[in-house]
Amino acid sequence: MIASFRNGNTKTLAVWLQKCQQRSHYSYRGPGQYSRTLAVRERLWKERDFKERGFTVGIGGPVGSGKTHLVLALCQQMDIAGVVTNDIFTDEDANFLTHKEALPADRIRAVETGGCPHAAIREDVSMNLSALEELTSSIPDEPQANRLLLCESGGDNLAANFSAELADLMIYVIDVAGGTKVPRKGGPGVCESDLLVINKSDIAEAVNSDLDVMYSDATRMRGEEGKVVLASVKYGKGMQDIQDFIWKNYQHAMSL
Repeated sequence: MIASFRNGNTKTLAVWLQKCQQRSHYSYRGPGQYSRTLAVRERLWKERDFKERGFTVGIGGPVGSGKTHLVLALCQQMDIAGVVTNDIFTDEDANFLTHKEALPADRIRAVETGGCPHAAIREDVSMNLSALEELTSSIPDEPQANRLLLCESGGDNLAANFSAELADLMIYVIDVAGGTKVPRKGGPGVCESDLLVINKSDIAEAVNSDLDVMYSDATRMRGEEGKVVLASVKYGKGMQDIQDFIWKNYQHAMSL
């Protein structure tokens, strides 16, 4: 889409402006509620051209919750075509992934938002779209080519979540060090992401957090369809559930 803008495609620009006017995620009247059912996701996926921008998994959450380590683990354990990271003033996370050889360096892009991270994943997603489209352009134009991309948000608060125009699947990561009360505080990240990961379960006792309460509150806030995974990414706990969730949705989107 960004490439179309540069080429002066006014029809694409008109569609973009129309979608912007229809957005409803700038303000909230409550803590949020999970509603992205499979039927809703299918409708969005059918409108997408995954050859223009690969299937994008957005990974968000507060600073220090373990987003970058989750991205690293997914790159090591899955067939990921490319990664885009977001930081406010640096390319710290991209450098970390490159140093750890998560992927070849040319498949990792850094976006410096210069301001609140949620703005670049929700209000004005153009920088991330451009980086993701650039990565997609290097993927071979073959039916079986892997088009699975990760987009990691900069650390932000519970009000941050990805625009559906940027992420095809949304994962939100919190951790037990934030306190037992975090899930019941709600917010778009906790309540409206496709998958909520409660990370660092291995240190729950040390930081006086109650995992049972956190899980119970998370499932209550998200409802029956909102999936929750208790994880310790560092030690591999919960990783299989996260991978299965991503892979199942990716394969389904590719089949539509």
